[in-house]
Amino acid sequence: MAKIIVQHHVADYDTWLPVFIEHGAVRRQYGATGHTVTRAAADPNSVIIVNEFATLDGATAFSKDPSLAEAMARSGVDSAPQVWIVNEADGATY
Repeated sequence: MAKIIVQHHVADYDTWLPVFIEHGAVRRQYGATGHTVTRAAADPNSVIIVNEFATLDGATAFSKDPSLAEAMARSGVDSAPQVWIVNEADGATY
């Protein structure tokens, strides 16, 4: 499974989240299968998103979709995102 991990800061989480959810339709077009959103304990407007994709090609293509930059701007992302495209190597549930 491929993942895109993104960390960025938003002006207001409650404004950002609905736009992120809405943009899920675009993620699904590229084979996204789910996501997790986490917030930093010290700054709840600092978010880390893990988007899961069926394939690495789908994840890479999504990362280049022009609607992504527009959605980020509209949602209030106010820092440069840090982005990692990765393949899951191991996992466990405890």
